[in-house]
Parts: sequence; structure tokens; C-alpha cells
Amino acid sequence: MEFIHEKIDLGYETLDRAEHPDGRRYVTLTGNAYPSVTTVLSLVNEDKIAAWRKRVGEEEANKVGQRAANRGTQVHAIIERYLHGEDTTEYLPHIRQSLENLKPLIDKHVTKVFGTEVPLYSDHLQLAGTCDAVLEWDGIPTIVDWKTSRRPKKKKDIPNYFMQGSGYAVMWEERTGMPVQQLRIVMDVDDFHPVMYIEKRDDWIDELIKWRDEYNRRQMFHG
Repeated sequence: MEFIHEKIDLGYETLDRAEHPDGRRYVTLTGNAYPSVTTVLSLVNEDKIAAWRKRVGEEEANKVGQRAANRGTQVHAIIERYLHGEDTTEYLPHIRQSLENLKPLIDKHVTKVFGTEVPLYSDHLQLAGTCDAVLEWDGIPTIVDWKTSRRPKKKKDIPNYFMQGSGYAVMWEERTGMPVQQLRIVMDVDDFHPVMYIEKRDDWIDELIKWRDEYNRRQMFHG
């Protein structure tokens, strides 16, 4: 499958990253160091994750977390290669299977590629991050986030995914002038069919700002 690409000029190719005690920060062209939206939204599930880690033990939690992170990174990479028409045969079978699971959706709905693994930031939000993909999905500009999961997830359990997408949409418009209202979470689920969630940017941006303010409040308190 060959996709149409329309590269949008951000004014830069990459953003410098810096690891801080409070999480990852991205350094903007004007020297501001903004926290990643992922770091900020880690607050959303911190109590659930702490309880899970206590239940299974630190060693097992670290193993599970590392496996999930490695798989997620590889699946993101193979999808990016596929969208760019590059070879994907070097990946391990389970990673190639994730791509095969998602291919029908990608081939059917992706009508244009504006960018993949896009470094973004917003002076308005004072947040930054790397967006999985900005695509035309059925002809509509869309922020797309690829996810992997061991089991299907209910919408009520993943508000952080939608807030993250809303942040990327604001960042993209601020950097490019192109409004993006539509968000899609596309999830490869083990032993199940792929799952998609469709949301609107403006339904989640206020909630994101609330969590950003909570993050900033904690930084002031601990600082």
C-alpha cells in the first residue's frame, strides 16, 4: 500500500529533550523547557498504578512495564515504517502480527499522511510531546495514537489517552495553523480484534488543562 504524503513545515525537525527529576521535558526553539504531556497525564492513574505495583510486587511490575513499553515502541516503529513504504520484515513475528492486525484499518481509512512521530509543543498549553501520527482519516485531519493492550479497555478507563490527543491537536494547530478536531485511538488487542475510539479535541482539552494545573501546583509545592 502506498500512501499520499504531504509534509507540513513545523519550522524544525526535532526538539531537544531533557530528563528532569519530574519527568521528560522538551526544549522549544525559544528555550522554554515544557513538560511532556505524557508526564503530566501520568498523574491521572498514579493511584491505580501504585496499588497494582504493591499487589504484584516491584520486581514483577517492572518486568511487565518494561515488556509493555518495548512492545509499544516496536509497534509504533513498524507502523511508521509501513506508512512510509519501508521494509518491515526485520521485526519479530509478534510485532509483525500487530501490524497485520491493524493494516486493514490503516489501508481502508488513511487517505493522507502529514507526519509521523511528530515533535510538538504549545506555548499556550506550556506542554510538549511526540505525536504518533497526524493523518487524514477518511479525508478528515486527525490526531492518531497507536496503542497496544493485553485486553480490551473501556472508554471510562482511558481518559488520559483522549486528553493526550487533545493536547497534540492544539500543539499541531499552534505550530502549523491547521485545525484538527478529530482524535482516534487505534488499539491492537491481544487475542481480540483491533479497537478504535473516536473523540473530539474540545471535549477533552479542559480536562487536560486541569491536570496540567495540578502538575504545576505540585512542582511549585515540591520546588
